[in-house]
Amino acid sequence: MSKQQNEQTAAGKHDNKVLQVERRDFTELVPTDRSRVQSMRGFDPVYTDIVDYIVRCTHRIWDERDVGLIYTHYTHNCVLYGVLGTMYDRESIVRETIQRIVELPDRRGMATSIVWRGNDTDGFYTSHMTHGTGRHTEYGIFGKPTGRTFVTRTIVDCMILENKIYREWVARDNMAQLIQLGIDPHEYAATIARKKSDSGEAVVEIAENRRLLGQYPPETEPDLSLAHTDLEAEVLRWLHHIFNKRMFGKIGEIYASNCQWHGPLMRELYGPAAVMQQTMRLVATIPDCAYVPQHICSVDSEEGGTKVAIRWVLDGHHLGYGSLGAPTGFKLVVMGFTHLHVRDGKIIDEWTLYDELSMLVQLKLSAMQRAAA
Repeated sequence: MSKQQNEQTAAGKHDNKVLQVERRDFTELVPTDRSRVQSMRGFDPVYTDIVDYIVRCTHRIWDERDVGLIYTHYTHNCVLYGVLGTMYDRESIVRETIQRIVELPDRRGMATSIVWRGNDTDGFYTSHMTHGTGRHTEYGIFGKPTGRTFVTRTIVDCMILENKIYREWVARDNMAQLIQLGIDPHEYAATIARKKSDSGEAVVEIAENRRLLGQYPPETEPDLSLAHTDLEAEVLRWLHHIFNKRMFGKIGEIYASNCQWHGPLMRELYGPAAVMQQTMRLVATIPDCAYVPQHICSVDSEEGGTKVAIRWVLDGHHLGYGSLGAPTGFKLVVMGFTHLHVRDGKIIDEWTLYDELSMLVQLKLSAMQRAAA
């Protein structure tokens, strides 16, 4: 029996009945007459499995406006890592949620994929991707209402035990939203950077990112300790060869000829050649970058094949040309998320999310630090 089969067996006989969101209407994702199909010790009785929990509690908090559920669904010391900053307590999450709902009152976040692993004893890990649609109709972080519509993508990774989220990583495509609302990204990024500078926040410069050790080439194989299955280990190898060894030709081998790629700024690309160009575009902006996976999990897909979710960090310096402008040499750290659909040994769909606004803010903040030195 393979490592992947062992994992699936150990997961429990009911886990193959856990909901998947891709082919179901919302009413099927929050049923009122469904029996619990997964052991959920410590969770509220309304939740029948971990996917039901994520979809239903998100809807209750954001769409039904029961923001106070955050007190029963987050620990008091929950740490939320966002692309524009970190929050270290539950009350900050409550405040930000209220502010975002008020500014974008008709925004709706629709689950498009949830990849997870874990159990109610050790805790669950979920990677929740949504598409958000709405209209900018109220004053808030984006300033004066523009009345414009928008559609953006968000991925949220959560660590959960007994009904409460205790760690959360959030990436929103803020740059896409700004552009759709007609707001100048450079002016907006400078405003955020100034607030960070005034509060004493700084971009910490670290010379080595450990992609290379001294004058040696990149390591031949990646660290596979994050993998739980054979496929997850293979995906980590693919990513290491592409990003750290710069073997971009690997993309032509592992992506299906009719693959689709969905990325930042709501870009939609088709075919391995387009995926290769987009991947190289990111690396060209940070040409000394190290690609560091931080978590990986996967679930068998009802559509066939397997859905794989990776949370990663790209660490390097702005040494190349690209959408951020001419090279500045400043430090850049990118928190990103990728969902892959792998079938018959090929990637047929990829959803990758990182926020170009957060990258721009880092460059503005570094420039302010240098000017003040």
